[in-house]
Amino acid sequence: MLHLRLITPADTTDEAVRLIERTTGTAHLAVVPGAARAPRGDVVMCDVAREAADGLLDDLRALGLDRTGSIAVENIDLSLSERADRAEKDAPGEAADAVLWEQLTDATHEESTLSATYVAFITLATMIAACGVVLDNAILIVGAMAVGPEFGPLAGFCTALVRRAPRLALRALIALLVGFAAAMAATVGFSYFMDAMNLFSDDALRAERPNTNFIYRPDWFSFVVAVLAGAAGTLSLTSAKSGALVGVAISVTTVPAAANAAVAFSYAEYKQAWGSTEQLLLNLLGIVLAGTATLLVQKVLWAGQRRRAAKAERG
Repeated sequence: MLHLRLITPADTTDEAVRLIERTTGTAHLAVVPGAARAPRGDVVMCDVAREAADGLLDDLRALGLDRTGSIAVENIDLSLSERADRAEKDAPGEAADAVLWEQLTDATHEESTLSATYVAFITLATMIAACGVVLDNAILIVGAMAVGPEFGPLAGFCTALVRRAPRLALRALIALLVGFAAAMAATVGFSYFMDAMNLFSDDALRAERPNTNFIYRPDWFSFVVAVLAGAAGTLSLTSAKSGALVGVAISVTTVPAAANAAVAFSYAEYKQAWGSTEQLLLNLLGIVLAGTATLLVQKVLWAGQRRRAAKAERG
């Protein structure tokens, strides 16, 4: 269940209440007239099943409450109520399948913002991966993939494509390009420093490296894994099962590929650098294609579910 808290101008409160009352899957409606001070208005609260929330949010936004008042949504961790249980049972579909598009857009907007913290994380992850490729250490590679924050902008780009939001798409693209460029440039400098300290060497980079040579040898498996990971990551975001994102992060070699390209470039190993760059681009393409396709399928399926529910209510 989700908890909705609305601030509504007095002249739209009745309409907002009617929308809530006729939405299947709502419970615990409360109205506090004149309670809001900034902006002035009434406070309306209710609980709504997750699978009914997206349609209700669309209707409330159509009233202009996001401009004249406020719409806040919170997850309810525990609700001991027979009315809430009945509301969830009556709501069409399954909660795990429901997509809250406004929530997804807001979450990916934040994750797609180019910030000092984002650049720091992707740079540190790339440096960790650089140590992993030189040492041929798979544990460091996995650790670097888990630290890398690049799936946020990738998810934001997919969401922007589906929702036709060019500003969000541009924001996500800038975060990806600038983030990887800054991380790779810093890793080139890091590689020079480690070489000067006799910790990195060209011989180590040229070695057979059985645990990490796949990073600069892209093949169809690289693309297939990226597609599967992109679909899984998108599903984990839309269904609020964020735990799956850890598995997604350690399934694709975006950060290790960027690190290998940077280290190889610092040693003028351009063939290896190009192979790593191909691996990076192949992974990014696979994730974007799969993420976008997954969101499109969810959008179509859920729209059909809502149409069938509306038809059933009309009798």
